Amino acid sequence: MPKPNILILMVDQLNGTLFPDGPGDWLHAPHLRRLADRSVRFANSYTASPLCAPGRASFMTGQLPSATGVYDNAAEFRGDLPTYAHHLRRAGYHTCLSGKMHFVGPDQLHGFEERLTTDIYPADFGWTPDYRKPGERIDWWYHNMGSVTGAGVAEITNQMEYDDEVAYHAQRKLYDLARGHDDRPWCLTVSFTHPHDPYVARKRFWDLYEDCNHLSPRVPAMDYADHDPHAQRIFDANDWRNFDISEDDIRRSRRAYFANISYLDEKIGEILDVLDRTRQEAIILFVSDHGDMLGERGLWFKMNFYEGSARVPLMIAAPGLVPQTVSDPVSTIDVCPTLCDLAGVSMDEVMPWTTGESLIPLAKGAARTSAVAMEYAAEGSQSPLIALRQGKWKYTNCAIDPEQLFDLEADPDELVNLAEDPAHRVTLEGFRIEAAARWDLERFDADVRASQARRWVVYEALRQGGYYPWDYQPLQKASERYMRNHMDLNVVEENQRFPRGE
Repeated sequence: MPKPNILILMVDQLNGTLFPDGPGDWLHAPHLRRLADRSVRFANSYTASPLCAPGRASFMTGQLPSATGVYDNAAEFRGDLPTYAHHLRRAGYHTCLSGKMHFVGPDQLHGFEERLTTDIYPADFGWTPDYRKPGERIDWWYHNMGSVTGAGVAEITNQMEYDDEVAYHAQRKLYDLARGHDDRPWCLTVSFTHPHDPYVARKRFWDLYEDCNHLSPRVPAMDYADHDPHAQRIFDANDWRNFDISEDDIRRSRRAYFANISYLDEKIGEILDVLDRTRQEAIILFVSDHGDMLGERGLWFKMNFYEGSARVPLMIAAPGLVPQTVSDPVSTIDVCPTLCDLAGVSMDEVMPWTTGESLIPLAKGAARTSAVAMEYAAEGSQSPLIALRQGKWKYTNCAIDPEQLFDLEADPDELVNLAEDPAHRVTLEGFRIEAAARWDLERFDADVRASQARRWVVYEALRQGGYYPWDYQPLQKASERYMRNHMDLNVVEENQRFPRGE
């Protein structure tokens, strides 16, 4: 039986609470809605780590940051870590990436045979946090609230230019795959940078949300003193004291964010249209790396375990999977084994390298009993944070912070911390026992500090004298494109046409 083609559509910083069962009814996202209608929709899917590089390394490997060593946006993604691209490539797949994956280090492929674009973010160690300097802001790359005060309309931005290119190359690749020059099954990962801030959108998408009823957060901004310690650190890392955020800033930021979901929807629609017109069949997986708080509680961006930051959309359309909504909590680290399961790869060769679980049993009616784990050890933190999501509960812990326990059914906005409530002592103790079995927080902290210290030495050294960048340079073989004198014109015209002879 031939192996199925796989199309992965990944977006950046898309809040999963907006996708309770596919895109919310008020979002202008017709293509994603049609995809949702034929997908298994995982309504409670969580990132492994609410930041780009660690979340994406975990997504690809099926391992948490404490295992990958990708703790932050400047931690090296080691080349010896097996990813879904490696597993599928071993099984005979052509693996290709168009777009962002925020690889840091000299390996810029991680199992992809082909990469069509460069990345949008740097590949070196320059964005390394430093636990030795608690509270220090690295102003030239840390988030600040300028993304909120500067929200609005533009016809071109750095990010739009990037995603326009990502979509163009993805469509071009699908046309090329349809030509049939390579008889292997394919896995194409298309990874956009929107709706990641800055919150700036093209006017025609902006105009779709003029009368939107969701431009104000459900939970308004709180006083700084009313936030938990980690949220306060995030505020400080985002330089909140130097910005005066108005209600209009909030509404404009959310409007632009929603507009960029519609921008992405159009891009995804174009890609799916090419897939359809070239008569190619593929499993389709849609996912985000992490979410965005969008002003809830006064928080923006990600970097915490609250629902807006940690919960992501995850949908799979595949033959044999009945479209439905699955409410059991799942993780982006489950994607790697799930893709391999769908592709018919021997799970005996995959499971030693992942702590994720295939989602196929869940999609076929099984229940999940294990907890979903999350970690965060990047900017704004001063010691690693961990979280467990199981059933209706979410538990968080950090060596320097009070524990948190939330009942998400009764308290979806996570406003009532039950960790000190005697009525929930048994539940809390159960999570403490499981967390202690999973993590040695003292060791985790030491590993992060050692990694940061090493990278600061190496980065400073490599910036002296001649500099050889790790940023990926896409290869285009100009002598093998279009028409060249070593080619037979008749063969070129016939082979590059799809369909042929019609």
